[in-house]
Amino acid sequence: MRARSRRSARAWLRGVRRHYARDLLDGSIVAVILGGVAAGLWLAVRADVFTPLADYAARERWARLIVEPGILWAMVAAFMLGLRTLFWLRYRPAPSAAPSRAPALTVVIPAYNEGPMVARAIDSVATAEYPRGRLEIFVVDDGSRDDTWDHIQAAAKRHPGLVTAIRFPQNRGKRAALAEGFAQARGEVAVTVDSDSEITPRTLLALAGPFRNPRVGAVAGKVTVLNEREGLIPRMLKVRYVLAFDFLRAYQSVYRTVYTCPGALAAYRLSVVRKVLPEWVNQRFLGAACTFGEDRAMTNWILAEGYDSVYQRSAVVRTVVPVTYGKLSKMFLRWDRSYVREDLRLARIVWRRPPHIIPIVVADKLVTNVRYPIGYALVGLLIFVALQEPLALVRFEFAVGVAAGFYSLFYLRSERSWDAVYGVVYAYYAVVGLFWIFPWAVLTVRSRAWLTR
Repeated sequence: MRARSRRSARAWLRGVRRHYARDLLDGSIVAVILGGVAAGLWLAVRADVFTPLADYAARERWARLIVEPGILWAMVAAFMLGLRTLFWLRYRPAPSAAPSRAPALTVVIPAYNEGPMVARAIDSVATAEYPRGRLEIFVVDDGSRDDTWDHIQAAAKRHPGLVTAIRFPQNRGKRAALAEGFAQARGEVAVTVDSDSEITPRTLLALAGPFRNPRVGAVAGKVTVLNEREGLIPRMLKVRYVLAFDFLRAYQSVYRTVYTCPGALAAYRLSVVRKVLPEWVNQRFLGAACTFGEDRAMTNWILAEGYDSVYQRSAVVRTVVPVTYGKLSKMFLRWDRSYVREDLRLARIVWRRPPHIIPIVVADKLVTNVRYPIGYALVGLLIFVALQEPLALVRFEFAVGVAAGFYSLFYLRSERSWDAVYGVVYAYYAVVGLFWIFPWAVLTVRSRAWLTR
């Protein structure tokens, strides 16, 4: 009996030590992050990072037209990073729904040429923790030309009464597939899950939690990487996704305006979806039908209806990401085209947000979008200067590494993984190999090509 008591006491002490060790690590990382933000603001004010360019601008007046706006933007961006960081630290996910009070939920899984992966997506949803009498799943085969339909039918047989299989004879697009599921849904909340993704067991209860607030119209889930062991690109994207889909959406959630609830995992109040469904399905931009970016478009329409969009970190989906440069660049090109189109719409919608939110959104979007013309202009000037002063390029590459290392601290704090180093690798990879994507997306914004299928 005494031996058992001693073992219990030792286990309790080990637990206490681990708890305090985690708290110490978390506090240390937060302190370094806040210190880095303060240092970045100080450097931006002093403009030390622009010294080579500033020296050149002092000799060439035309260069001032690039350097001076760049310095001003750096100061404002450093301030906004501090604000975003404080919001990120303040963020907390909403409590998950209790099974006894969970709302009726409809999950829609659109699929096109997905093969056996669609079965894994269906099974992850069908076996998730959620009251069976309040859950229904619609899987829509969007005219696949492979064996996707066979896998959907097999999954429907494994989960009778829960999974409904729908097949389009011809490909009609992801929006049409989702719209079919939304039209047949009987739930209060509609959830979208991509057919190349798997959710964790408690994800559905987590997604349903924020809808206790009647002002919430859309909820974004946390997107992580499923195939991270398949090469360098998935490993880099694992870090990139956390920074893009966790850090950004966490701070946006604090002011209840998450700009994109991702198609891989999102939840919508179905009554609002049905109000905007015809406009969403038939959306056009510059005369061309919109065939992608359906997730950001739906988020915009829900914001336009006066509802809030929030992020739920505890709702997790793991998705298959590209493993080759070609597919990666095509995915980002599609995303950036959608970004351009929907940010223009958001510029009109933002004025419908509550008065205290409007200045935050406007400042956030201005800093984010102004970086493109200023950034490309500065890089062009840097290359021009580097032809005469090669050391300027070395300083730039060093600054990229320092900035990437700092941002990787956000990943380290969130995920407690030294995979954060891949964030630094990705920064150099993006500078060298992905710089062309956004300008090309702007020039080809009317394109309807899905690209990665």
